[in-house]
Formats: sequence, C-alpha cells, structure tokens
Amino acid sequence: MPKIIQLSPHIANLIAAGEVVERPASVVKELLENAVDAGASKVTIEIRDGGMTFLRVTDNGCGMASEDARTAFLRHATSKLRTAEDLAAIGTMGFRGEALAAIASVSRVDLLTKTAGAISGTSLHLEAGNITEESEAGCPEGTTIIIRDLFFNTPARMKFMKSDTVEGGRVAAAVQLQALAHPEVAFQFLRDGKPVLSTPGTGGLQAAVYCVYGRECAQMVPVDSRWENYSLTGYVSKPTDARPSRSLQTFFVNNRPVKSKLLVAALEEAYRNQIMVGKFPACVLHLTLPASAVDVNVHPAKTEVKFLSEKAVFDCVHYGVLGALNKQPDRPEVQFKKSTPSVGGDAHIAPPAAPITPAAGPNAHTGPAAPKKDSFFRTMTPEEYKTFSTALKDAPQPRKEAAIATVGKIERTANMPLREFVTLPQMRAEASAVHAAPSSSPAGGNAHIVPTPVKDGPPSKPMKASLPTQTTPPASEEIEQTALDMPQQPDWRLVGELYNTYILVEQGEDAFLIDKHAAHERILFEKLKTNQEKINAQALLTPLPVRLSPSAASELLANKDMLDELGFEIDEFGENTLLLRQIPMDLSPETAADALESLAADLLNGRRESKDTVRDELLHTVACKAAIKAGWVNDEKELLAVAQEVMSREELKYCPHGRPICVSLSKKQLEKQFKRT
Repeated sequence: MPKIIQLSPHIANLIAAGEVVERPASVVKELLENAVDAGASKVTIEIRDGGMTFLRVTDNGCGMASEDARTAFLRHATSKLRTAEDLAAIGTMGFRGEALAAIASVSRVDLLTKTAGAISGTSLHLEAGNITEESEAGCPEGTTIIIRDLFFNTPARMKFMKSDTVEGGRVAAAVQLQALAHPEVAFQFLRDGKPVLSTPGTGGLQAAVYCVYGRECAQMVPVDSRWENYSLTGYVSKPTDARPSRSLQTFFVNNRPVKSKLLVAALEEAYRNQIMVGKFPACVLHLTLPASAVDVNVHPAKTEVKFLSEKAVFDCVHYGVLGALNKQPDRPEVQFKKSTPSVGGDAHIAPPAAPITPAAGPNAHTGPAAPKKDSFFRTMTPEEYKTFSTALKDAPQPRKEAAIATVGKIERTANMPLREFVTLPQMRAEASAVHAAPSSSPAGGNAHIVPTPVKDGPPSKPMKASLPTQTTPPASEEIEQTALDMPQQPDWRLVGELYNTYILVEQGEDAFLIDKHAAHERILFEKLKTNQEKINAQALLTPLPVRLSPSAASELLANKDMLDELGFEIDEFGENTLLLRQIPMDLSPETAADALESLAADLLNGRRESKDTVRDELLHTVACKAAIKAGWVNDEKELLAVAQEVMSREELKYCPHGRPICVSLSKKQLEKQFKRT
C-alpha cells in the first residue's frame, strides 16, 4: 500500500476548484454573491470570449482593507462565520471561504479594493493562487476583481468547456438569477462590449422579472402569502401560458437561488387539473423562512438545501400558488392577426366625425337599459332554489301571480336522454326558470321572450318585464306577509351556438365563446371530485381480458384495494393478462380498458404514493367520456345549463386537461376588425 501523505495547499485548492469552479458562470456566481454580501447597490459584470479570457466584476460595496485583501485568497478564509453555532443560522450568500482561493488557483487575478473613507486602495496580482504583486492604488470605493485566462494551468479542464457562445450564455443566466434574487441591486451585464442586461435596482421584483424575461412574462400572476412563519412572494404564470419545459421555474430560499424537487412538486401540485399534460408552469418565487429552518451547507456550490419541515414548505408553496391562481380571473381574449394598411388604397373607412343621433319619435331605438350586475339565480344553490319554490307556493295569491308573471312557470325537464346531456336536473330547471319569459296571462305560461323588430333600426334586445300593478290586499293580510325577493334576469344572454361546439354568450360590451365539451367536462369532474364516496360500479356480464406489460400488471394487482375504491375489480388471468370484472358506471368497456392502462402507467411513474392524484386521473377519464362532445346537437336548454354554470362560477376556467373553457371577444376588438375605430 502506498504511503499516506498530506496534499499540498495548491493541490487541495485545485480539488476545491473542481467542486466550486466548473466554468466561467460558476466564477460569476461566487463573485456576485460576495458583492451582495459586501452591501453593494450596483454591480457591473463584463466578459469577453465567454468569460474564458477576461471576466470583470465591479461593485460599490464596503471594500476591503489591505491586510483583509491578502487573507481573502487563503483557503477557508471568511468574514461570515466565527463559531460553530453560526452554521445553524447562515444569513449570507457566501460563507465557506473557498471561492476566492479556488478561483485564484486556476487563473490570473487582479484585485482593486478600497474601503469607505480610506485615502487609497489596495492592488493585488495573483498567479495560480500566489500573490506576485502588491501595491497601493487609487480606485473608487468598493471592489473590482478581474479574472484572466481561466484554467490556464489545468488544460484537462479546458477541453470540457463549450464554445464561447455557450459559455457566455451560461454567464448571462447566472447574472439573471442574481438579478431576480436581489431586485434591490442594480445589475449591468456587458458581453464583448455590448450591453445585455440592465436592472433598475429599485427593489421591485416585477421590474426585475420584466428586465430578465421581457414582455413574455408581463402577464404573470402575483403571489403573496404567509404560512405559519414562512412567507412566499413572487410571480407565477397563468395555466393558459404554460411552457413546454421547466426552464423558467426559478426558486429562491432566503434570496438564494436553489434547485429543489420539493418546491417543483409543490408548484405543479397547485396547477393539477388546470394545466395540459406535457406543459409546465413558469415562476419566480421567493420563499422566506427562519435561517434555522433550512440547511444550505449540503452542496459545495450551495445550489441545494435541506428543510427542517418539508411538509410546511410544501404547503406554503402549494397553497400560496393555488390561492393566487384562484383569485385571478383568466378568460383569454380572442387574438386576431394584426392587419397592415395597404399602400395607396383605402386602408380603412373613417368613422363619422360625430355620432349619429337617432331621431326622436315612437320608433327611435334607444336600446335596453343596462342590466343589474347581481342576479337572483346566479347566487342560488339548489337548496335555496327549493326553498324559493316552497315559499312561492305558500305566498298569497296576488304576490304569487306577480312572481309567476316575472320568472314564468317553473318546470323540471328530467326526461332528457342521458346519452345526449349528462347534468343535474336542477341545472336545467334553473336555466329554464332564468330564461323563461313573462307572460301577460295570470298563469304565466311558458312563452319565451321574442325580440320585436323596430321599423327603422335593428331588432332590440328583450326588455325586462315590469311587475304588474297589484291591488292593495287587506291590512290584516299585509301584516302577516313577509317580503319575497323577486328573481331577476341574468346580466347575460345566450346568442346561439357555433359549429355545434362553441356556445356564444353576450354580456355588456363583451362576448364569450364557451367550449361546451370542456365546460361540461369540468362541471362533471368537480361534481365527481366533491363526492368522496366509493364510485358507483357496474359488473360486466362477460369479464374483459386486458393484456399489459409484466410490470404494469403487477402494479395493478398490488393496488387492488385502491382500484376497488375507484370502481374497478380485477383478477389475474394468465401471463400478463388481467380480467376486468367490474368498471365505473360511467365508462364503457372499451374506454375502461384504456383507463386501466393509463392508470397502470401512472402507478409505474411513481404516483402510487398519492391516492388522490390517481383518483383525479381516473375522474378525468370518466368526466371526459361522459361529457357532451363537440359536434353533438344539443337543444337550447342544455346549452343554457352549461352557459349558466360557466357565467356564474369564476372557478370554471379550464377543463381537467388544462384547456381553456371560455375565451372573450370585446366589442372594441370586433370594431377594429371592421375598421370602425
């Protein structure tokens, strides 16, 4: 066995450099963290040739005295720690004391530094970690450090470097991370003499996000929540703005950029059932927690951390993001291609100089009055609806007639074919009552409001019917009566349907296109998810054989209890084949086999630890198969039922697969297309 020796300081520094200094971006990260710890409010970064031949970082921080400048390049020299107890509550970015020693050991370094109030500063030159020149120098307050010829004495490391373009891009990414981590610091980044990034340093995270990511992330949703003694702030993307990868997911813990599977899982859990498969949210999130609740001393580059309570961290991120998404209405606008005016032709028809006022008279069309924002039926639950119907039956005859004349006769159409439209009977009854027409007859009837054409203008919208004049009842009867709220028409109207797929609704100055399949699928999914009992199942007269891979079959057999809760009953049948004896009520045998294969894939991907996730995946399939489909012919009451749910419930934004349910089209957008504005 060879004799054991102690490595020389130079070899030890080279080993440390292999852990800390992987490429120019690693150098920039360490130097920027030192600048932030020095209290800098402005930092300038300059690189050439991807940072391999020249890299300079200048800050206006506190600077160093001459004796501190020499000591700073010794291994494990730091101003951040004094005792072992300090390791339990680290509040600075750098603390190991390895960065400068490791960087200097594989490059040529020039240092200029000056403290506040000092007459002159200190200049140092180092070669491979050794100080070769030292002198006084005139320089501004703060520190400037120049790194030249990185890895000049370790050619084996040079061959692992990429092109200057790639290495320069990684440096830019490192600067962007620090700009997002410290929006209170103004960062300026120059690459080969050209400005690449500049942040204002005002302390506003939104300004930093805009400078780093541009307009693409200008519509992100703000997050600001508290969970016990943790806080979460930042911005997340809307579900409709999901990305094809996780490249724009950025997390900070106590202003330190970190990589954490726990934080990624908590973020994406908040988007569950709202985002499309294969898409990922973008985020810039700052998690702030006590220094004693996180260990940052688990990775040489300090990019990984360990949490004292992972569940509390998960809940803070999950519920913080989920709350922000639920508060944000998201009905994307219809996007039109921008038209370019033709040269020499009539680019557009100019609008009249003054609005044309219709002539006064009996035929003048003034349009209906603006409807009230609060709607009786939009806030009524099925239980409240039943209470209202009972109260209407017991009301005195004059008031009952007035109510019936307003909302029409209440009917329940429970005999619709289930295969055409699967929904609650209460939904149809509410939609029928909301849009039933007032009748001139005392009984009310089922007459619908029909717009009456005006001779010298377009047809007007249906007007709200006013209550008929009532005769004053006897005083004794009046004393016993209680006020009965009268239902009102909603502030929207159903215009029609496009392509047997999209429901068209008008509300004020906006029109909405509702995807009837996506909307109904979400309605059914929420209904099934609310019911946490065992899913109703149907036994198959002839068991259905399903052939799977060996691993998939074994996973399903190992989770028979969970499958039973979801409505499946399986038995082993030969090699890699299962017999499907029972399936959920709303699935056909063909779709049930597909659902079972999808369920096996989810279990193999590691979702077995979350029964709720697996259940939701199955409910996705059930809701999708049971919902009305695009292209189906539905009657007006069915369309009204779907529209009523979407227009009255803000949480119905996306189908379980993440597609938007509703898009908006404003009157202003439409007028632009017709050159009216």
